[in-house]
Amino acid sequence: MSDRPERDPDTGLPSRISKDEINQFPLVRFSGKIHVVRNQGELGKAAQILEGTDVVGFDIESKPTFRKGENHPVALLQLATSNHAFLIQLSPIDDLGPIRDFMENEKVVKTGVALRDDIKKLSEKHPFEPKSFIELDAMASKLSIVTTGLRSLSAIFLDRRISKGAQLSNWERRNLTPSQLNYAATDAWISREIYLAMKPYLKKLEEKESE
Repeated sequence: MSDRPERDPDTGLPSRISKDEINQFPLVRFSGKIHVVRNQGELGKAAQILEGTDVVGFDIESKPTFRKGENHPVALLQLATSNHAFLIQLSPIDDLGPIRDFMENEKVVKTGVALRDDIKKLSEKHPFEPKSFIELDAMASKLSIVTTGLRSLSAIFLDRRISKGAQLSNWERRNLTPSQLNYAATDAWISREIYLAMKPYLKKLEEKESE
């Protein structure tokens, strides 16, 4: 990345990255175990694993809208550790129970992009009080980064490219395709990896500012 312009003098990071630059990086996908959660009984098992880590990647998916005024509820909630991705299909689940408790647990960081909107949309069906949710885009802005989407941040901090091929697929279908499973798991997991990669830069910047 040494040939990129507009590098911040304090962090050495580029302020922006183009689509062409992103496309030069190798594609990355989640390689851990993907768990599809469809009922109440599986929620407890998921929460137990999630509670055992410090940082969890968070994301949601809804059926895409193609008409003005059309809106669909959240269909899928994704939560990922370093080697487990839980894809929770919300249609058959009435109460998130232990997963709601997990999202209200301030001891575990949950991170992702555009969390404010995602939390609001998820709360419309499953109310909860979010604790320790950290916005990657806000972290990136502190580092003077302008292109703060997940795909951009993945390239800037991990030198990897994530696929968006399944983004506009039908997330309400009961049997998700392999492409959907990989996409959903990767989006949540990569948020965690980006957060961990960003932390040292923020720490260094804070130390510099306190001098």
